[in-house]
Amino acid sequence: MAKVLVCYAHPGHRFSTANAELWRAAQEVEGITRTDLYAAYPRFNIDIDREQAQLVEHDVLVLQYPLFWYATPALIKEWLDLVLEHGFAYGTGGTALAGKTLQIALTAAGPEDAYTPDGYQHFPLRTFLTPMEQTASLCKMRFLPPYALFGALKAPTDGRLAAHAAGYRRLLEGLRDETLDPIAAAAHPYLTADTLPLPVET
Repeated sequence: MAKVLVCYAHPGHRFSTANAELWRAAQEVEGITRTDLYAAYPRFNIDIDREQAQLVEHDVLVLQYPLFWYATPALIKEWLDLVLEHGFAYGTGGTALAGKTLQIALTAAGPEDAYTPDGYQHFPLRTFLTPMEQTASLCKMRFLPPYALFGALKAPTDGRLAAHAAGYRRLLEGLRDETLDPIAAAAHPYLTADTLPLPVET
């Protein structure tokens, strides 16, 4: 079994519906570690030693967050800036994360067709995640396609949220149990509840 660390960041968690439901689903998965970064560090006073120790102890890092202005919430950027230090995560002697896996689970307010050349966001979702993918590459980590919920503001009322949350639970279990097929996953630009490359439940 792999050791999975889920770091959740939503500055408006008390107003959230979609991410709050995904976070609840993560609580149902046994044998993984969970950190609500905004609850742990409301003033951004990140405990670098603690966070680095957690990364060393785990095999998989899952970052769960809403897409904010085409990027991560501010605390994740601060976390990356401080925790992934030269000599720890990259650079001379920086091999602490080599061979580990980075999985992003995010929500986007816009519908899927907005993230196309003809859509109003003009670029695919993966384009906005290029810095995260390159971060994984620099740290010699495996980057898996993001688990993405488009149209997140409407998902609670159009019937998609429950299935997506159930898929998130299965994704975390698959990462933990090492039953997620990374090669099959890489064939998708992003993952959904319907495209998870996991064994069929019997």
